Amino acid sequence: MLSHARPWIRHTRSLWPGLALPLLIMLGATFLSEHYGGPQLLYALLFGLAFHFLHEDARCRPGIEFCAKTLLRIGVALLGARITLAQIGQLGIGPLATAALGMVSTIALGAWLARRLGLKTDFGLLCGAAVSICGASAALAVSAVMPKSKETERHTLLTVVGVTGLSTLAMLVYPLLVKFLRLSDTGAGIFLGGTIHDVAQVVGAGLMISHEAGDVAVIVKLFRVMLLVPVVAVLAWYWRQRSSSASASASRQAPLLPFFLIAFMVLVLLNSLGAIRPGFTESLGQVSRVCLVVAISALGIKTSFEDLVKLGWRPMALMLAETLWLAAAFVLYLCVFAR
Repeated sequence: MLSHARPWIRHTRSLWPGLALPLLIMLGATFLSEHYGGPQLLYALLFGLAFHFLHEDARCRPGIEFCAKTLLRIGVALLGARITLAQIGQLGIGPLATAALGMVSTIALGAWLARRLGLKTDFGLLCGAAVSICGASAALAVSAVMPKSKETERHTLLTVVGVTGLSTLAMLVYPLLVKFLRLSDTGAGIFLGGTIHDVAQVVGAGLMISHEAGDVAVIVKLFRVMLLVPVVAVLAWYWRQRSSSASASASRQAPLLPFFLIAFMVLVLLNSLGAIRPGFTESLGQVSRVCLVVAISALGIKTSFEDLVKLGWRPMALMLAETLWLAAAFVLYLCVFAR
């Protein structure tokens, strides 16, 4: 019995050198975010980039890869514990349809505009999903089913940097736009929840208006998070079909619906049925956040800052255009169709 356990024990021990560093980065990023403000994920990413040299160490590499892949999928799956179908149903068809159409059109715009800017279509799809769904979390989820390459990792990190920065800027600017447009608290919540990329910034922007706006914003945002499942499933199918001609065996190994998305949907259903206690739901949400911060730290360690700089201004222009497009879609709905 012990002999069968020894390989697993050796494998676990091999992870610790590379696992310890992302964990320490997560603690440092959390401390800075809680005491001095600012986005936790962005701190974790920047700290990770500073330790890129450790990815070349053979002792650290297995643990870093474990954080960047396995913990990433666990973190995305646990996001489902925050959502119930009842919360979504309270919104009505208008905001939900606008969010869905905004998501589809933003991803399509990203793919089209990426080609016009001389970037790869895959990068446009990745940015479009991140902007239109849930920021860094969506970028990490989509990257988990993308064809693996060094370029993919650079694109993922750049997308996380871009959407986190734009989300923080939107948190400051959009409440002013809401007041300028004279939206009601409900309308303000729909706009903020439908347009800001990351959940934390949605909460911050909503509470700048009122508690009612904050509550509505979170519900709209959680619906956008639910859209992660069909989007990742469709993109996984697209990349699987594209690569099937190159390797039939690789195609069989790539599941159409990744396991972490199945776990995500199961948690949504369980939470909707009341099978998960509120206290436990909060705990799962915290575990999800920890996993995602550790994963982004590991992705930062794997990525060279020099490689990111070489990508130039076009990726940021792409994400800015997608952000403005999504905001315009919700302004059109609130100012024309919802009145």
